[in-house]
Amino acid sequence: QVQLVESGGGLVQAGESLRLSCAASGIAFSACTMGWYRQAPGKERELVAFISGGGTTNYADSTKGRFTISRDNARNTVYLEMNSLKPEDTATYYCNANLVITAGIRHNYWGQGTRVTISA
Repeated sequence: QVQLVESGGGLVQAGESLRLSCAASGIAFSACTMGWYRQAPGKERELVAFISGGGTTNYADSTKGRFTISRDNARNTVYLEMNSLKPEDTATYYCNANLVITAGIRHNYWGQGTRVTISA
């Protein structure tokens, strides 16, 4: 059974930093592309960043230069380091795992989210 458990959310002031963690179990972690998504109240879920099994990263324009995604395959954990936080970063952040089973076929898994609130 696949489980993704996020942690590290909280309340911080604008300009400060926060690190989110996502611990995965029940999957071949090193083979998964791992991503962070976020959803603010009344808005659709959006991609924040992802990192492939080979270490290739991609970031949303709103987070480039401020956020860094990384992974520790030995610990089955993906991280999101968030710096220079802004009030508009306030959202629930979700961990995602995407695994290629075969060409064109993928499995997609989600955590339950961790809340991040940035005060002005």
